[in-house]
Amino acid sequence: MDVTVCRFAASRLLRVEIGIRKMLLQRTFWVVIALIIGLAVAKLHIVDSRPHRILLDTDVDTDDFFALLYILKLNRSEFELEAITINANAWTDAGHAVNQIYDILYMMGRDDIPVGVGGEGGILEDGTILPDVGGYLPIIEQGNSTAGGCRYRQAIPIGRRLDIDSNYGLRKAFLPQGSRKYSPLRQPTAQQVLIDKISAGPITIFITGGHTNFAIFLLKNPHLKKNVKHIYIMGGGVRSRNPTGCCPRNASSSCEPIQCGDRGNLFTDFISNPYAEFNIFGDPFAAYQVIHSGIPVTLVPLDATNTIPINEDFFKAFEKSQHTYEAQYCFQSLKMARDTWFDDQFYTSYSMWDSFTSGVAVSIMRNSHNKNGENEFAEMEYMNITVVTSNEPYGVHDGSNPFFDGHKVPKFNLEKGGVHSGHVQTGLRDPFCTMQNGKGRCQDGYTKEVKGSQGVRVLVATRAKPNPDTSSELDRAYFKSFLDVLNHPQQTGKFNFTTQFRYYKEVLYKPDFGSKKLGKPIVFDMDMSAGDFLALYYLLKLPVEVINLKAVIVSPTGWANAATIDVVYDLLHMMGRDDIPVGLGDIFALNQTDPGDCKYIKVIPQGSGGFLDSDTLYGLARHLPRSPRRYTAENSLKFGAPRNTDHPELRQPLALEIWDSIVKKLEPGSKISILTNGPLTNLAKIIRLRKNSSSVIQDVYVVGGHINHSNLDKGNVLTVHSNEYREMNLYLDPLAAKIVFESSLDITLIPLNAQRNASSFSKILQRLGRTNKTPEALFAYRLLSRLYRLQQTHHRYHHMDTFLGEILGAVVLAGDSFLNPILQIKPIKVLADGAESKDGQIVVDEKQGKLVKMLQAVDPVAYYDNFANQLGVNKQSAVIGSFDEQRRIWSAQPNS
Repeated sequence: MDVTVCRFAASRLLRVEIGIRKMLLQRTFWVVIALIIGLAVAKLHIVDSRPHRILLDTDVDTDDFFALLYILKLNRSEFELEAITINANAWTDAGHAVNQIYDILYMMGRDDIPVGVGGEGGILEDGTILPDVGGYLPIIEQGNSTAGGCRYRQAIPIGRRLDIDSNYGLRKAFLPQGSRKYSPLRQPTAQQVLIDKISAGPITIFITGGHTNFAIFLLKNPHLKKNVKHIYIMGGGVRSRNPTGCCPRNASSSCEPIQCGDRGNLFTDFISNPYAEFNIFGDPFAAYQVIHSGIPVTLVPLDATNTIPINEDFFKAFEKSQHTYEAQYCFQSLKMARDTWFDDQFYTSYSMWDSFTSGVAVSIMRNSHNKNGENEFAEMEYMNITVVTSNEPYGVHDGSNPFFDGHKVPKFNLEKGGVHSGHVQTGLRDPFCTMQNGKGRCQDGYTKEVKGSQGVRVLVATRAKPNPDTSSELDRAYFKSFLDVLNHPQQTGKFNFTTQFRYYKEVLYKPDFGSKKLGKPIVFDMDMSAGDFLALYYLLKLPVEVINLKAVIVSPTGWANAATIDVVYDLLHMMGRDDIPVGLGDIFALNQTDPGDCKYIKVIPQGSGGFLDSDTLYGLARHLPRSPRRYTAENSLKFGAPRNTDHPELRQPLALEIWDSIVKKLEPGSKISILTNGPLTNLAKIIRLRKNSSSVIQDVYVVGGHINHSNLDKGNVLTVHSNEYREMNLYLDPLAAKIVFESSLDITLIPLNAQRNASSFSKILQRLGRTNKTPEALFAYRLLSRLYRLQQTHHRYHHMDTFLGEILGAVVLAGDSFLNPILQIKPIKVLADGAESKDGQIVVDEKQGKLVKMLQAVDPVAYYDNFANQLGVNKQSAVIGSFDEQRRIWSAQPNS
């Protein structure tokens, strides 16, 4: 009995001890768990306290930099803009866009933000994506270079791009100029910046333009997709109804609505595609890749932006609320957009597209605990959508779809007969897209609501929220936020261009030739290539008693975009010739219309060695002094504008107007010599529209054209292989060339062969290195050195000697006998029948050809000496050598 009791007691004590140990272990376990949870929460709190990292991909339209400035003004402890990448195939051209972004960031004290644009990579026929694809072309058009078509971009009027590139002329008038600028082969590319910033950790992407850059990033770097937290997109129209072109309520029965109620907003293309919005239409396949990427997407489409148009009350409130430089820049830009709007519906047509998107995005990010995207500014709804990239029926092979046509295996291994395999819209006037009733049927770029697996679940903004303050004149909540943020005194702009310098003074330099007998009147017609600027220097250096440069007319149908006219103004200012008028020529070849295709201009690369470099003068344009003269969008009713702007006297004159004014002021018996260094568009228009042209034109020197003497004697249009014997200047407007060479004018042709015989970089640089160091000689040396180095460094620059040859026309025109020019007279004819394989070719035609003096050769040594010596002469030298010299003058107190 005692033994049993003892055993029972011992067993009970053991069970108690075991229970105590279990209890202690459980307590310890939960303490550890609590500690781990606490640490995790603390860590989460630390992570959440970090600012939201943002990368903005933008096409740098007016509303884009509204969005940019709104983001820059936010508290950096909450939102940190890490980088900007530029969409280069939409509303702006890369060279002008990147420098405008640099200037905005400089004004805002944010030179730390990297800016990526362009890149020279390509996409091979098998779909292999090479590094650094520049995004100049939509993915469907991207080959192994940056030259190519404009099937989508042609929806954007080129004339509108001029205003956006220059921000209506306000960019150079308002924004300060810092030290950052585009520089060839040194500019960070879009893909480099995307990879660097996304690799660094979780980041949010804002896309306010086309999707090319980011889609290429996703296709090339799928392993980095995990670092993208969210994508906010301005673009598309899901259930939207376009308010533009609707008949007023009191309209007569004869009023016919145009585009009213369409899903999209392509005002240039609604008769073939009423469904697409500009940003998505810029590259539908790219947008499809982004929206179907699996990354959470919030879309701010036309559904929402149509409900927040700029109204008159907001405009007036903005006009009264300009307390910072950034607010002033935005308002002046908005005002110019309104004053130059093409019709009277600005207040119903112009919306807060991209800036509204930035507001919605940051409000959602602030309230990330809300599961359904609740925010201050927009009502939200989840929808199942896709992006239409081709039109039914699928599986067709009609020559419209480069992903499938001619491929046994479709590019990117796309599904045969799948959603990408139908007809792809080829242009604004694609016959497939236009129906007999005048209503378009193409849906390329349509953000379409669909059922099932064809779509993805996307958070969509459906309507702008009203202002909760019903007593306010601002009827939308975002209007108040936009004005409050932009005018906030913190993180504000430092200065504008005029206040950047304490002693800034606007000066125009005009020479006093006194009693000098002026020489031969010259009009220089240039397409603003690098060689043209060197030729312009030479003409300005010739004694005015020999050559009297009366005017410059520019042709934006060649190597540079129209906004590059500002570089012409700057060079003339440098040389003290603000008296010389500059006329802007037509932006299309003669047989093209606006909006039109890019049949000829597509041969010029968009990137390196092409527009990007020409528009920036190979990165050197910003070294020139800043002229008070510049392109502006100012206009008047007198010249066909819808209304007078504030300063119509500043309107940019057109080439034909400048020509008329020069002819009117000619002394009796005088005639004009014309030097053309580009397409002959301007001269052809003068011949066509001014019947007295032959009586006032002495002679014409045409730099261009090519006659091949063997199969190895190729032309210089190297991106289209069907016509290897043409020369660029004549090819870019063959109809204009045909008109000029069939006229009665006395023509001297400086063809490609003659140019090539005098195109040695090493020799002309050697000679320039020994001449007197005038500012113009130094600039010419610097530019030519850069072209030579680029030619030796990268295959995209193999054609740089083309620009060296363009100087020859100016030197021959001057008539230096030491050149020993050899001329032949030949009957020539220009082919211009619309056939890509022949357009622009020159042939010798004994029966129908026009007799033309053709330069065969000059003494190259004498040519190099003449050019270098003339630039080194002290007479007629620069009055202000550079922007740095201007900076020094404006920063120091004047002596008097």
